[in-house]
Amino acid sequence: MRRTSKQHPGPDGGERVLILSAGVGSGHNSAAAAVEQACAGRPDVAEVEVLDVLQASTSLYRDVLGKGYFVLVEETPWLVEWGYDLSDAPFRRRGPLDPWTRANAMPVVSAIKRFKPTAIICTHFLPAQLLASLILRGAVDARTAVVTTDYDFQGLWLTSAFHALFLAREEGRVQLTALGLPPDRVVASGIPIAAQPSGPAERDPAAPPMLLISAGASGGDYALAVVRQTLHLRSPFTATIVCGRNEALRRSVEDLIAPGDDRYTVLGFTDEMPQLLRRADLFIGKPGGLSASECMAAGLPMVLVNPIPGQEVRNGDYLMEQGAAVRCNTATTIGWKIDGILGEPGRLARMQAAARRVGRPDAARDVVGRLLDGPARPFVVTRAAQKTIFDASARRVVASELEGESALVRLVDPAASSTVALLRAGELDDLQHRYTGPDGTLLLRRDDAVLSVRRDTQRLLRAVLGRDEELAVRVEGLADLESAGPS
Repeated sequence: MRRTSKQHPGPDGGERVLILSAGVGSGHNSAAAAVEQACAGRPDVAEVEVLDVLQASTSLYRDVLGKGYFVLVEETPWLVEWGYDLSDAPFRRRGPLDPWTRANAMPVVSAIKRFKPTAIICTHFLPAQLLASLILRGAVDARTAVVTTDYDFQGLWLTSAFHALFLAREEGRVQLTALGLPPDRVVASGIPIAAQPSGPAERDPAAPPMLLISAGASGGDYALAVVRQTLHLRSPFTATIVCGRNEALRRSVEDLIAPGDDRYTVLGFTDEMPQLLRRADLFIGKPGGLSASECMAAGLPMVLVNPIPGQEVRNGDYLMEQGAAVRCNTATTIGWKIDGILGEPGRLARMQAAARRVGRPDAARDVVGRLLDGPARPFVVTRAAQKTIFDASARRVVASELEGESALVRLVDPAASSTVALLRAGELDDLQHRYTGPDGTLLLRRDDAVLSVRRDTQRLLRAVLGRDEELAVRVEGLADLESAGPS
């Protein structure tokens, strides 16, 4: 998938925004489309291009990462959960891209060079990891954002260089600042979704509650199980069942429903989901990050069925914690759970209010605005700092509270009031020895004696300086900052 749109070219050319996604499921590309839509609302954006990095790679790479993932979900979900937990450790992966990924990334690198973006937004961790390596090599001169697409932060999204990291909720921001990442680079924006219809939700309080049953991206037997359970509900209701492009499922649902039962409406693929979400009273389906965010923005609570182990289970945990969802762990209790919600006075209204509190309908606009109006210099985490964070996490120690040589420190650009680097205290000694001026100022500069500078220091200087010859920075110790409390 690649598409380019002209926006509002100004006298200076305007911003050129490249959005990189990956078609593993539909959520990442849906988030990319939402960000593209948000760019259209800014007069300073001249051109936008959206690129699915899997579509630009080889068919083998695409099948392994795309189709292979869903095969594992269906056949060995325990393995998916194991892999999710294993890769959740922050900075578990610290080295360069593996040769296979690097080879498949070449078309994406070519696309970046051709488009010459001033800003790059990643809605999948694969292009985010590629961009970090390009920033450290000095091969990208653009503001870069990493935009997560699930409510729980997962360690694969954490890269060594970026301008802004956008998370779904505040708990993720607290988690990452405890690791040592600076609050000025981590934003709890919500998950980008398409612009929602204006005005209040279109629910008719006099009509029976409307259930919206979604088969999800791949459909499945669970959708039939949901419909079968609704046939035995004691509470009055109507139901709209969205089967997507799964015609076999649509026929099976229609066969299951008694002819002439006007409580049910069965749909295939539809582009009217935003309107359906606003008319429905209760959603039954999987808690994907994008679908859950769309429900929350519409004030639509969820009955969660068949979540994918890992991210969808954690999405569900958060929604249940907020009071905006319930989960069915077996197909035999779905009807009982729905009846419990519809039959208890005030319960559905309370869940709808909780969903509205969780909803972040303006997340896409916030992502674009915070990135384009944010710091021009990237933020870099050195490999030594990454290893420190990983080791501390393995020992269940808060990295920002470490002391001595293992302590983490930040370098801050005082002119822009932005953090530009996170490193170990031991690395700071080397920088101060080489770059401290007569007045005691730490002045980072291009070093002609490249061979005498450690490779990690070379990457740091190259990324942080950009086109400048030097940069005065301030050193801040994390332990002192945390003890001082919020400013």
